[in-house]
Amino acid sequence: MAKNVGILAVDIYFPPTCVQQEALEEHDGASKGKYTIGLGQDCMVFCTEVEDVISMSLTVVSSLLEKYQIDPKSIGRLEVGSETVIDKSKSIKTFLMQIFEKHGNTDIEGVDSTNACYGGTAALFNCVNWVESSSWDGRYGLVVCTDSAVYAEGPARPTGGAAAIAMLIGPDAPIAFESKLRASHMSHVYDFYKPNLASEYPVVDGKLSQTCYLMALDSCYNQLSKKHENLEGKQFSISNADYFVFHSPYNKLVQKSFARLVFNDILKNPSLMGETAKERLAPFVTLSSEESYQSRDLEKVSQQVAKPLYDEKVQPSTLIPKQIGNTYTASLYAAFISLLHNKNSTLASKRVILFSYGSGLTSTMFSLQINEGQHPFSLSNIAKVLDIAAKLKSRHEFPPAKFVETLKLMEHRYGGKEFVTSKDISLLSPGTYYLTEVDSMYRRFYEQKFSKTAEYGAVANGH
Repeated sequence: MAKNVGILAVDIYFPPTCVQQEALEEHDGASKGKYTIGLGQDCMVFCTEVEDVISMSLTVVSSLLEKYQIDPKSIGRLEVGSETVIDKSKSIKTFLMQIFEKHGNTDIEGVDSTNACYGGTAALFNCVNWVESSSWDGRYGLVVCTDSAVYAEGPARPTGGAAAIAMLIGPDAPIAFESKLRASHMSHVYDFYKPNLASEYPVVDGKLSQTCYLMALDSCYNQLSKKHENLEGKQFSISNADYFVFHSPYNKLVQKSFARLVFNDILKNPSLMGETAKERLAPFVTLSSEESYQSRDLEKVSQQVAKPLYDEKVQPSTLIPKQIGNTYTASLYAAFISLLHNKNSTLASKRVILFSYGSGLTSTMFSLQINEGQHPFSLSNIAKVLDIAAKLKSRHEFPPAKFVETLKLMEHRYGGKEFVTSKDISLLSPGTYYLTEVDSMYRRFYEQKFSKTAEYGAVANGH
């Protein structure tokens, strides 16, 4: 059986087009700070007419293979997580096969996983489980999380974003799964869903969705604690992990989530916290679960109490989600990449707890054990390949009016056929794939911006 199975390599791609949340506040007539302080967001990237979840996936997969010098023949399983529906039957995975077919590799298992923001985690678990199983043939697994999060005009629109992330899965990984330390909470709720197949926009019950998120977090954390107690003989608490990474619809919810874990520790074992924390949270320990989810006072006090630990254990993972927005299936892993970017030199031997949430609802809390690894699969090389500072710097800021105009065009074209895009690729970096046309049979055609160094620089067609 393969040992220390996990993430060997990772890459991220997000569009270069963005809008500042502060400018969007002013454009929308929102009160100053509503998006920046209220939501905790700084900036939001978005797809123009030449980019979508397929082009972003093609870009990030070809980039990962090239930068880590991975032979396309060495991929044995490819799983995609996405909730951005391009086709009700044809998987995004099949589009990605173009990269592998030309190298003679068509023997690749896996298709797409869908359930709101959780699809990427489902895809990741499928690949990890495959490598750990008797079905494994010795080749790598490849996971792609890709989404374009867009909302109708209104309070949810600032929580959009777009990105694609690719993760290479195999044994002896620097980012290894503690497979026994995993807890899930699944339930039937209508908090966020997309029943209108003629529209890309979701139906959202924001207040319910936040409550469901925190309820699922509590359930997963308490179950994880019990499993840890069975394995290690002691309760799990915040002190048992070095970092916590959360699915990030917006940063304010991440702050509330970590504060919720602190409150859980107080409920479980008051001696785990200092006297000041115990004293300040004491008035809330008698609240019922439902009352605690609705208590604004508890929310405020718990965040104040948790702040020092938040700065230490969570804040390093918040950079990218705050800068590019909510990326649905890619959101949790964009946060994890932020941690790799900020702390790669000191992450070895650390434990990281991740919480994945998908509305409807599905959720899992799981544990990763970090090692330095060996080149090219080392933390230092992963951080070098990711080159997050340069990627963020290369964004181009659009005025809010142009952002709104772009969304209207995309809204009009959603599910459409017989159109050619502007093919304006002036802002795209070399190696980026882009949409050129959707023909009369709804077939989508993509090309790759010319790059002198791109080994995988062929045109990719829709059929």
